Amino acid sequence: MSNSTAIVTGASQGIGQATAIRLAKDFRQVVLVARNREHLLETAKAVIAHGAEPLVIDIDLAEKAAARVVVETTLSAFGRIDALLNIAGAVPQIDLFEMTDEQWDGGMALKLHGARRLTIEAWEALKKAGGSVVFTSGNSAIFPKAPYAAVGTINAAIAALAKAFSDRGISDGVQVNSVLPGPVMTGRRRSYLEHWASLHDVTMAEAMDRFPREAGIARYGGPEEIAELMAFLVSPAARWMTGTMLRMDGGEVKSV
Repeated sequence: MSNSTAIVTGASQGIGQATAIRLAKDFRQVVLVARNREHLLETAKAVIAHGAEPLVIDIDLAEKAAARVVVETTLSAFGRIDALLNIAGAVPQIDLFEMTDEQWDGGMALKLHGARRLTIEAWEALKKAGGSVVFTSGNSAIFPKAPYAAVGTINAAIAALAKAFSDRGISDGVQVNSVLPGPVMTGRRRSYLEHWASLHDVTMAEAMDRFPREAGIARYGGPEEIAELMAFLVSPAARWMTGTMLRMDGGEVKSV
């Protein structure tokens, strides 16, 4: 895409980082948004290597003013927004009866409200470009469980929010979809498995074998696999797809 700009939140690690690097093949400019500047600069190097120009914005999207800063900085640098990929947001996986209000509110502030505010702020630019938005939810939106109460609640809210934005987007010319990744081997998941393996005196290979089987899948997904789906959704090939929730989960969800 000539002279096109994509904003990717959560671009410092995991699915967000993989998506930002993947989009560097299709977009001339890729805006990298997250809190950790050092990690964002590493992502920026990979974006450059793939032929795109990065813009690093290290900011906390949980803060109310952050969305406006991201949009104004992007428009000042590149003059347009063609795609927005809302990927930021790590929600603690804590039992329903053990979560504090602060932990619950923190997950809502970043993953839900941060994405909502940023999409609203970017909407006029997206309208002008006939652009695309992708929200990142998760399978827990479909089957919330007590140990993942906050994750499931927030993911369900994001799926509903994306549907509402897509309805508005039909008249405004903005395409909106959501992606529900299944178990993906990110750095955060690897750290958890290493900790679990250490506590139970088993090898990492044994932990890697156990948890996918418990989820009913053959293996964990890779961030790069989710990134390919993200890239498809904001490509010309997917323009008639809007208001859709797409699962990519290795078969974790067994219902029809």
